[in-house]
Amino acid sequence: MGNRSKPPVPELKKPMLAVPPTTQRPKRSTSPSADRTHQRESLSATALQQLDFVEGRRKQYMKAALQAKQKNDMDTARTMLRTAKGLEPLIDAVKAGKHVDISKVPSPPGDEDEDFILVHHNEVQISEKADEVYTQLAKMLKEQYEKCMTYSKQFTHLGNVAETTKFEKMAESCKKSLEMLTLSQSKRLDPPKHHFEERTYHTVRIFPELSSTEMVVVVVRGMNLPAPSGIATNDLDAYVKFDFPYPSTEQPQKHRTAVVKNTNSPEFNQGFTLNINRNHRGFRRVVQSKGLKLELLHKGGFLRSDKPIGTAHIKLEKLETESEVREIVEVIDGRKPTGGRVEVRVRLREPLSGQDLQTTTERWLVLDQSQVLL
Repeated sequence: MGNRSKPPVPELKKPMLAVPPTTQRPKRSTSPSADRTHQRESLSATALQQLDFVEGRRKQYMKAALQAKQKNDMDTARTMLRTAKGLEPLIDAVKAGKHVDISKVPSPPGDEDEDFILVHHNEVQISEKADEVYTQLAKMLKEQYEKCMTYSKQFTHLGNVAETTKFEKMAESCKKSLEMLTLSQSKRLDPPKHHFEERTYHTVRIFPELSSTEMVVVVVRGMNLPAPSGIATNDLDAYVKFDFPYPSTEQPQKHRTAVVKNTNSPEFNQGFTLNINRNHRGFRRVVQSKGLKLELLHKGGFLRSDKPIGTAHIKLEKLETESEVREIVEVIDGRKPTGGRVEVRVRLREPLSGQDLQTTTERWLVLDQSQVLL
């Protein structure tokens, strides 16, 4: 055995001595941490942000899979693991220098409402006042959580990793406070101390449920509409119709609301989805100069024709920089004001030029972290 083990020794040494220094380096840097360092150094700042974001999300799902396995919930564990593995191609793409659409990255695991109900206690004996405080605190924290998740998803659609991550962290903080609150209440303790902080943050208004080829017109309501001659005010059966002159004046998109009977202040609340091309010259012309013209009419009865109430004109120029235009405009008869008004909202997924940036300042509920229950 001793004789057989000697030949491999010189065979191993000779290649190592014969290998030039330039080819020895890969052998010295075969550790995963060294490879990762080398890959990160070659990435741009944006790519590094995306890499941290996707890898962080993968770790969240791996952790969720492990927690589910520990609870013997194997179905959830398998789902979490599949999602984590599904992120690996995105991680590889970022490392390869490719741009990744982070809106395709799934939301953090465990965002469902039922996750907040961590403790069930059948005999929670707290005073009515304390119970009321717990209810109010839970309501405010949940509202804050949902608000953060909404903003996070909006920035995800825009591909802004930094803002997405910031609002996710704020949401996670609210969720932990909710968990602490539920546990404190289940142990019949006094409500935790809390205070309010003034938070200012930037948000982008976007309607992600709309596609880039859709525009929604919502006819909200009429107010104090004039009744046509021969019609009593409380007998007014009003409806609204409009022709949107796109793709052309000859081929407009036509819509009308339902009839609301026996009132001169009808509540319509009807939305209509129009097909658009944001970059088409004809559509831009309608937005910038023509706007939207509405006709308000009284529905005639049996063998009676519909009678005009008046018209209204909605300007759309604000859609260049805002994702929603809300107008309450005068109803006119020819050129004469009638005293009536109509409210209309027009929405795009996002403004035609730039982003609809908004600055919000509000009171933010914060629980005293020194009371976190172990």
